[in-house]
Amino acid sequence: MDETMTDEELLDAARVAREKAYCPYSNFHVGAAILDENDDVHIGCNVENASYPLGNCAEAAAIAAMVIAGGKRIVTIAVAGGGGGENRTRACTPCGGCRQRINEFSDTDTRIIIKDDSNEWHTYTVADLLPESFHLP
Repeated sequence: MDETMTDEELLDAARVAREKAYCPYSNFHVGAAILDENDDVHIGCNVENASYPLGNCAEAAAIAAMVIAGGKRIVTIAVAGGGGGENRTRACTPCGGCRQRINEFSDTDTRIIIKDDSNEWHTYTVADLLPESFHLP
C-alpha cells in the first residue's frame, strides 16, 4: 500500500468481515481487520461449529491470514462484533484467548480499536486488555 489505512477504514473492513461470519448458534457476528507492519490489511470473521470448542474467533482468523501473508506484527487491530438488537450496539472486545493471541504479535505501540454501532470509539493497548501478560523467550 502507498499510504496507511485510517482507523475508520480499518474498522469498515472489520464490519464487512463481520457480515460474513458463520454463527448460526450464537448469532453473535464478529469481524476483525489487522494492519500489519507492512501496511497490509488482513481480515477474519468468526466461524462457529456445532461442537462449540471447535469454532474460530475473528481475531484468530485475521492473525492467521496475516501470518500466511508474511506479516509478523500487529500495528492496529479493529474489532466489530455483536448480535442482533441490543447486543449490536455494544463494544465487542476480544475474548481472553484472543487477547493472548494478539499479545503474541504485538508490542507496546499496538492498538486495539473498537467502535460500537452508536459510534463511540474505544482504543486499548494490549496492556489495557491483558495486564501482566507474558511472552516466552
